[in-house]
Amino acid sequence: MRSFVPGEGYSEVKNIAVLKNLGAALVNGGAGFLGSHLCERLLLRGHSVICLDNFSTGRRANVEHLTSHPHFRIIEHDVRQPFDIEASLIFNFASPASPPDYQRDPVGTLLTNVLGAVNTLDCARKTGAIVVQSSTSEVYGDPTQSPQRESYCGNVNSIGPRACYDEGKRSAETLFFDYHRTYGVDIKVGRIFNTYGPRMRLDDGRVVSNFIVQALRNTDLTIYGDGQQTRSFCYVDDLVEGFLRFSAAGSTCHGPINLGNPGEFTVRRLAEIIRDLTNSRSRIVHLPAVVDDPRQRRPDISRAMTELGWQPQIELEAGLARTVEYFDGLLAGPERAEAV
Repeated sequence: MRSFVPGEGYSEVKNIAVLKNLGAALVNGGAGFLGSHLCERLLLRGHSVICLDNFSTGRRANVEHLTSHPHFRIIEHDVRQPFDIEASLIFNFASPASPPDYQRDPVGTLLTNVLGAVNTLDCARKTGAIVVQSSTSEVYGDPTQSPQRESYCGNVNSIGPRACYDEGKRSAETLFFDYHRTYGVDIKVGRIFNTYGPRMRLDDGRVVSNFIVQALRNTDLTIYGDGQQTRSFCYVDDLVEGFLRFSAAGSTCHGPINLGNPGEFTVRRLAEIIRDLTNSRSRIVHLPAVVDDPRQRRPDISRAMTELGWQPQIELEAGLARTVEYFDGLLAGPERAEAV
């Protein structure tokens, strides 16, 4: 397995020592799949980085390679409890993000998003930090329009089994904009569409990791429903680049802004691509559909292109190939698999 290159697909300065320190960046949920990549890229750009995580779904192994860096530190803390940390830039990525994780503790998930937003915004209000919220395409629910534009108010079941996450993120968006209007906090809200890549967990429960692990083990690839539901899959490097550009976009750019890949694929087609990439003997089988599973996901990224100069660079098959290599390495070594 080749080593994973941070920021692959983008031009990055690799000699961190010669960069001017850009001030402290706090990443809530910094040991998670997305948060760990963000920590890495912020260090590369010259920030001091504070990774705040309670390690409920994040993994220390995701940031272990950063612990020797002189400008990186970890604080173990639950964002549902107040915190006061000096930083000029805050990214709030703290939340369970896969259905098995957030449905395992729905009350905790809702509170993480609501109380986590309040505590993060209070911290930003005290320090004057720019604060960036990782929201989600789930705020659109099961959309009746495609592609989904930021102006679309969504079609959401507020009492269904996914609502703890969907409504938690919607409430967090409300808090962010109310803190901006009421207290002048410099906010930015980015709506993430399906993202994948290295550092997803083996038991993550999202469709890309499920299919890759099943394919590498030559077990059945399980599709919930008819497989004609669509998703738009964004490679993690592309997503992180979008958030970095958003964070530097100026005090008049608050969002919400969709961050995702507008390429639209059926879940069935994704399973076929992954089976081909892995040369797997797996069968594709269908199970009953999941309650409130959206039929369509496709972002309109016009705003991101115009305001951030951003669009994804990495095609689905290229990103999947890198992700397959990562999971293949995990499955090849039990010690490493246990670490994630």
